[in-house]
Amino acid sequence: MTAVAGDVPAPLAILGPQHGGGRLADVLPSALAVLGVPGSADPLGLVPALAGVRRIAVLLVDGLGWYQLPTAAPYAPTLAGLAATVARPLIAGFPSTTPTSLVSLGTGVAPGAHGVLGFTVRVPGTDRVLTHTDWAADPSPLQWQPVPTQLERARAAGVTTTVVSRPEFGGSGLTVAANRGGDFRGAAGGDAVADAMLAALATGPGPTLVSGYHADLDRYGHVYGVDSEPWRVAAAEVDALLARLVDGLPPDAALLVTADHGQLDIPAAHRFDLDTDPRLRAGVRLVAGEARVRYLHTEPGATEDVLAAWSAVLGATARVRTRDEVVATGWFGPVPEEHLGRVGDVVVTCNDTYAVMASRTERPMASKLVAYHGSDTAAELTVPLLVVRG
Repeated sequence: MTAVAGDVPAPLAILGPQHGGGRLADVLPSALAVLGVPGSADPLGLVPALAGVRRIAVLLVDGLGWYQLPTAAPYAPTLAGLAATVARPLIAGFPSTTPTSLVSLGTGVAPGAHGVLGFTVRVPGTDRVLTHTDWAADPSPLQWQPVPTQLERARAAGVTTTVVSRPEFGGSGLTVAANRGGDFRGAAGGDAVADAMLAALATGPGPTLVSGYHADLDRYGHVYGVDSEPWRVAAAEVDALLARLVDGLPPDAALLVTADHGQLDIPAAHRFDLDTDPRLRAGVRLVAGEARVRYLHTEPGATEDVLAAWSAVLGATARVRTRDEVVATGWFGPVPEEHLGRVGDVVVTCNDTYAVMASRTERPMASKLVAYHGSDTAAELTVPLLVVRG
């Protein structure tokens, strides 16, 4: 796992938490600084570049990692042109998964602080596994994710704030955790997202912030693989969405485009199954996380045995560590006591293109997908930031 020439890591290089400069969590604080929200830092240095901008649209394209940009380019000329001229890489954060990244973007803080520490996590003190994408009102989003969002900060400062996402996500636990403080507008499909974002951007004469989300590229990558024909069609649809947004920007507006993670295709031969290998089930009370990052909650006194068994079975395909070891790496940032129990006693982080499935205990489709993410390789962690002025 070596780096290629210059400062750009090879896709399967394992990154540390200090890699690179900007973070996905920096996007909205910098946008608020551009809009003049008091107390807002500008870690990405957007204020000079966007002087005079009073309206900002932020679009997150699910699954559009930095390393997918060249793959998408033949089917997405607008995206390719922007990538060549106004793109910079950001680090999404760990785990490199949608719920964690959406809340990092929305709050402007690291995962340890906001507490959405994986795709699925254990609810401490119970045997319940919370799937953040299916989360309604239990546990309370305001208690589970206690950090004020950047949209709340913006609205309190007089900025008009809007969230544009799929209709079924309105009022969900994840939407409340990541984007409370914005008026919700449901929009399914690229054309509807573009229409809703542009309409919201034109609302009122004062400072305006619109946060949009588009999911299809990630979905088709998971089901069919990166650079499959359906993925290429989805990339072309993302391009049409971007073209409409760029063409429709008011003169005093800017568009910021980013993503939550990249993706890697996982070969069938690189898949372990914890539900069919008794060595991986021994001493494990509950499993959370996802295929590329597993959180193992162990039976009392079994942690050392689970560490040894998983290390022996997975070998060099993964790093098998205790919770304390992973927290000490700094990837989560500081983790308050009330959030520690959401991370497994043992954390398994996959290397290269390996994954650990749970064929019987997770959704039936989960083990049949092609592309995955969640781990700390460059291809999963690195996302683009495109900055376009009207």
